[in-house]
Order: sequence, then C-alpha cells, then structure tokens
Amino acid sequence: MRVLMLSDVYFPRVNGVSTAIQTYRRQLSRIGIDSVLVAPHYGNEAAEADVHRLPSWSVPMDREDRFVRPDHFKAAALEAARDCDIIHIQTPFCAHGAGIKAARTLNRPVLASYHTLFEEYLHHYAPAVPASWLRGLARMISRQQCNALDAVIVPSSPMLQRLQSYGVARPMHILPTGIPLRSFAGGMRERFRAHYQIEADRPVALYVGRAAHEKNIDFLIEALRHALQKKPRLLLLIAGEGPALEHLRDKAQTLGLNDSIRFVGYLDRDSELPDCYAAADVFVFASRTETQGLVLLEAMAAGLPVIALAEMGTCDILTAASGAIAPVAQEEAFAQALVRVIGDPALQTEMREKGRQWAAQWSDAALTEKLADLYRSLLSQRINEPDLAKRAAHA
Repeated sequence: MRVLMLSDVYFPRVNGVSTAIQTYRRQLSRIGIDSVLVAPHYGNEAAEADVHRLPSWSVPMDREDRFVRPDHFKAAALEAARDCDIIHIQTPFCAHGAGIKAARTLNRPVLASYHTLFEEYLHHYAPAVPASWLRGLARMISRQQCNALDAVIVPSSPMLQRLQSYGVARPMHILPTGIPLRSFAGGMRERFRAHYQIEADRPVALYVGRAAHEKNIDFLIEALRHALQKKPRLLLLIAGEGPALEHLRDKAQTLGLNDSIRFVGYLDRDSELPDCYAAADVFVFASRTETQGLVLLEAMAAGLPVIALAEMGTCDILTAASGAIAPVAQEEAFAQALVRVIGDPALQTEMREKGRQWAAQWSDAALTEKLADLYRSLLSQRINEPDLAKRAAHA
C-alpha cells in the first residue's frame, strides 16, 4: 500500500499537524506502508525522502505559514496520486481541494484528519469581522469538506460530537495521534537548567506549544501571579513561538514578571525538548480549543505532573486515570492547584506514576496500526468516482 498525504503545513513549521504527519509517516514505514507527502517549500527545510515541496509565499496574517497556488497544489497532488492507493488530507486549505480533485479524477479513496477547531480561533486573526459570522462560516466549510470524503479522522470524542453538530454525515473515526514514548523519557534535567541558568532547586512550571492567542497563555500568566504569592521563586517556562509572543513578552514586563517568566523559543524535538520536560517540575496548559492536546501526553511520558483545563479534546486525556489535575477555568483555582502540586512531593510522585502509565496507552506504534487498519478498510470498500462526485456536489 502507498499513501499520499497532502498538507498546507509541515516542518520546519512547528505545530501539531506537522508532528502528526511525521509520526504517521515514520510508523507507517515501519509496518511496510509507504507514504508520499506534498507540502509547501519554506526555504530552510531539511531534505526528506518522499516529501515533495511546492513553491509558496508567506501568509500576510500569519508569517509562519505559507500559501501555495491552488492550481499548483492540484497538479502536484494529481501527479503524486497516480502511484498511490489512498489519499489522506491533513489540512482544509489548498491541500483539501487538491485531494478531492485527485480522488475524483483517479477514483481513489480519500479521507482527512480534522486537526484544528477553526471556529474557536478565527476571531483572533480577523477581529474586525463579527465572531458569530466567522463561526458560521467555519462550520459551513467544515461540513461541506467533511461530507465530500470517504471518512474523517477526529482525535477525540468531543471533536466528533462537534462535527456531528455541524451536520457532518460521513463516517468518523476517533483516532488520536500517538506519541513516541521513548523520545521523552531520557531528558537531562541538569543540562537544561545549567544552559538556561536556572537554579537546581527552583520550582519550574512548563508550557510547551505555539505562542498563539487561542492557546490561552494569558490565563497561565494570570494564574502565575496568584501562585507567586505562595511560591515566590516559581518560574514559568514558555517553550514555543508564534504570533502572540510579542504580546506575551509585553504582558510579562507590564506585570513586573520578567524574573518569573522565561521564554525559550522553539526547541528541537529530538534533542532539546526532552531536556526541557525533564527540567520542569509540573506541566501547565490552559488551551480551550485543542482537538487533542499531544503535549499533555508528551509531558506525562516524560514523567511530569500535569495541570490543565479540561476543554474540548483534552477531556479524553484528562481523566482520573491519567493522574492529572483539571481545575475549573478560574485563574485562582488553577494557581491553587499549582501551589499544591509544587509543595507536595508525594503528590508529584503519584501523578508521575499514573501519568506514565496513562501515556503508554497512546503510543505511536499502537495508534498507527489502527490508522493502517482504516486505510485497508477504505480500500476494501472503495467508493466509485461518480458517487464521490455526487456526494461532494450535494454537501
């Protein structure tokens, strides 16, 4: 079997979609399934086997992302699909149109992973447009796109329920992206702390992810203010970059928190990030728009106690069995949980043990096997091209 993946984003652009694609491709290769990826050219990416890069331009509203001409994407997808058995769309922009066009033309099964809940954050990037209008537009586009597919992959049960509320009628499969457990288990605490000049006994709370408005990092900063009243040496590490970074730096300075917040930027996933997890004492997360929340599982796999808001996709992770604490969405309550965990070594040990056991159930190998089973199922019940076209026309 040979799979064509199409995406409007990929490394060196760091986000959950890029991580998911890389995880899928590595594990599929290990079980004998080849994959080809078509993605934008950024100009500074490393060469990678079977990754076809397309000429692209920066997106005006978000300089991290790239735009590929739709006709170029469609042509490249069609050419690559001729040697592939199934098409897996990863993003709902030019990649989606290109995937549907190739599937119709060549009569290939086509599915998509619904990685991002767009209705919850479009207003951050188009503040002049009424939020209700943007939500309605996002729901309509998602419904039309999903109903043009053979199947939809969603990373969590709340995401499945949300798409059902949009009117998505195609088969949906809950299939989270797995994590490479071993990659996060061997970090060097002392090395990271020495590099960033963090005292060995200073308590550290860590956030890893994009510095984006929808990640609700302002909430973490406000919670930190409250926690510092009881734990004045507490340090918040923010690992990641993004469009909200300048705002977050300004906020830290305005609140007089420069000595209590450290921005360390993007970290290499293979070498630097494991050390960063090992250097922290607790992981904190406040996003309300996650479709899954992979970083929570990474933190658990690294042995970090987790404190996070249980919203959308993180609800499937933040169960009692995970050992995590999910306070109500109030800054004072979050701060109280943070102070409690920082001050209770026995509780930290209990949370670490439960977290590691929970994360083990989300391994990349096990979940990619389920993805391969879905591919095989779609191939065995291939839908002919006229039905696909008819379904797309009436979506």
